Amino acid sequence: MNISEHFTLEEMIFSQTAARRGIDSTPGDFEIVNLRQLCRSVLEPIRAHFGKPVRVSSGYRSLQLNRAIGGSKTSQHCYGQAADISIAGVDNLDLAKWIRDNLYFDQVIMEGTWVHVSFSSRDRRQALTAHFSKGRVTYTEGL
Repeated sequence: MNISEHFTLEEMIFSQTAARRGIDSTPGDFEIVNLRQLCRSVLEPIRAHFGKPVRVSSGYRSLQLNRAIGGSKTSQHCYGQAADISIAGVDNLDLAKWIRDNLYFDQVIMEGTWVHVSFSSRDRRQALTAHFSKGRVTYTEGL
């Protein structure tokens, strides 16, 4: 089922962890509305600008799936408001900076091998960089 021109609900909810562990990660209507807004307001403009498919490595996560992967207890993924993305041939820092400079968003986080981006009515326009060390994640302001 397409939720925008180039994005399907299936790709926005797919999880290898959920498939391996038999975790149901089916979103409700509220989460699907949010996923549709995320795709139309953020992911589609990114695809249009870069002219390449956007790879979604993590979109919606049920609470059970989010716990299983060790996600934040306040993760916007659980509301259908966030996606971890990358684009083949595009540097992730360049992608994160383009989002910061050109789109309305709630958060953009440079996470190394992917970029986390969220869209919600909070519209904090928060740009962060994640730092991974000894199984913990810390964040600094800016990209």
